Amino acid sequence: MRHVISPLDFSVEEIGQLLALADEIIANPAAYAHKCAGKKLATLFFEPSTRTRLSFEAAMLELGGQVLGFSSASSSSATKGESVADTVRIVQNYADIIAMRHPKEGAAAVARQFARVPVINAGDGGHLHPTQTLTDLLTIHRLKGRLSHLTVGLCGDLKFGRTVHSLIRAMLRYEGVRFVLVSPRELQVPAYIRTEMEAAGADFVQVESLEEHIAEMDVLYMTRVQQERFANVEDYLRLKDVYILDAAKMALAKPDMIVLHPLPRVNEIAHEVDDDPRAVYFRQALFGKYVRMALILTLLEEAEARPGLARAELPAASDTLVCRNPHCITTAENGIRQRFVQTAPGRWRCAWCEHDV
Repeated sequence: MRHVISPLDFSVEEIGQLLALADEIIANPAAYAHKCAGKKLATLFFEPSTRTRLSFEAAMLELGGQVLGFSSASSSSATKGESVADTVRIVQNYADIIAMRHPKEGAAAVARQFARVPVINAGDGGHLHPTQTLTDLLTIHRLKGRLSHLTVGLCGDLKFGRTVHSLIRAMLRYEGVRFVLVSPRELQVPAYIRTEMEAAGADFVQVESLEEHIAEMDVLYMTRVQQERFANVEDYLRLKDVYILDAAKMALAKPDMIVLHPLPRVNEIAHEVDDDPRAVYFRQALFGKYVRMALILTLLEEAEARPGLARAELPAASDTLVCRNPHCITTAENGIRQRFVQTAPGRWRCAWCEHDV
């Protein structure tokens, strides 16, 4: 059973096939209007969402399928204490495929262990967001014509930004990609992402000034400083407006640079930038529907070709190590064993949320 928990669940070749299928759907949507007739998608959104949830639902409806689910934890049995594992065990009886968003990191990995139908991670806390990454890759490929030999700037909240973590992981596999990581010190990429970049031999710099580096970029990926990820409001208020992309900064950029944003935005992109042809974030949201159509089709076809329950192998459980990440799914639900992967002598990484111990 194929699940999509991380952008690395697809090879580079498979991502190419997904993007090609999305291109075909864009070119000829009528040919795909009944491909999922009789199929149901369950959208389990324990955390608020506009673009991701609606694009999943629109994708399934435009494929001729049906949708069921909930849009917040308050409208689910999670309010009664039901676990992710039990929710998935129940919902898989009613649907052919599940898209799940959850505020706890590693929740989608837990869901995968108990599902007989494909599970798609629609965002787990500040960890990963693989379908946003597919959206980003489709946008870059269609507008820049390639995914290699690019300088990609990522600006804003790089610590809690799951879209940033997913995009970096995906683009590490393409040749000649250079990363310019623009953030205050408090919001730099987490250690496990930086470790992966170093292990891959990636060309990257960590800087604090957008103005000094925007001219180098082929792609600028702006992000929102997320109030919901901060432990206290004072830190959020101090950092929320540290980067604002406006017309003056855009004047410093290449004529063919493109600006992406996973949305929603708050103050980080001035509205005056919307009229700049290099601002493509609203087109990016539309591409998200098409790439999710391609993903749903691919997963359902594979599930039909290879039916049955096949759980991913997990590392051995540990009774001595403890994940200290306060956002890890293990802190929220009973019955989830602590599991770790050894990354170096004396260094371990949580198998669920991937934070180092």
